[in-house]
Amino acid sequence: MKQYQDNFQRYEKKYMLSKEQHQDFMTQLKGAVTKDDYGLHTIGNIYFDTENYDLIRTSIEKPIYKEKLRLRSYGVPKREDKVFVEIKKKFKGVVYKRRAALSLGAAHRYLLLGEKPEKSNQILQEIDWFMKMYQPDPKVFIAYDRTAFFGNDDPNLRITFDENIRFRESCLDLSKGNWGEPLLNSGKTLMEIKIPGVMPLWLSHILADLEIFPTSYSKYGTCYKEHLFRQMLAKGGMNCA
Repeated sequence: MKQYQDNFQRYEKKYMLSKEQHQDFMTQLKGAVTKDDYGLHTIGNIYFDTENYDLIRTSIEKPIYKEKLRLRSYGVPKREDKVFVEIKKKFKGVVYKRRAALSLGAAHRYLLLGEKPEKSNQILQEIDWFMKMYQPDPKVFIAYDRTAFFGNDDPNLRITFDENIRFRESCLDLSKGNWGEPLLNSGKTLMEIKIPGVMPLWLSHILADLEIFPTSYSKYGTCYKEHLFRQMLAKGGMNCA
């Protein structure tokens, strides 16, 4: 089995690109980055939250600390295929992501039925605590088509481009396909620059020259504000604590 990274600590900057900006940016990047081995690939995610969506509601308020839980796959998995249970935290601008690899079947038994994996580790213990603390349920499926690059001089520099971002509120099972309703307007691309420290000067110059500026776009946050929140109100609103 191919080794995977289970622990990330980095800064993540997001940018919303028009088709023209995307093309111009890629032209400027030539010689500085290399496309990763996966090429264009689809990522599927199921986001977990409390009954009243406390996690994403807190995140939208932009606190110093926030966290979320998701189940992620690369492509459409079968029951025996590897998926990732991920906790993503952000504290004072630094993103910390920790993930555990399980088969899709084992992940379902763990997250939905409370059946713990045979082998535990520190990351699974953190997920256990998260599950006990929030008692979350699957809320929405979000998928997108991604192309990723890494820096030639610094492989820790990663630049990703997400297109065709889509969601669904039913069939919250990664094995049911990556279909969904559009979440991002056609012709737009969400770019993320992921760096362990300070942005390289050459990259800052390219962004400035093309007038590409950061945005606070969140896939799950946008889905909640534009779709899930309205659905919740239509069903009678939030429950009082």
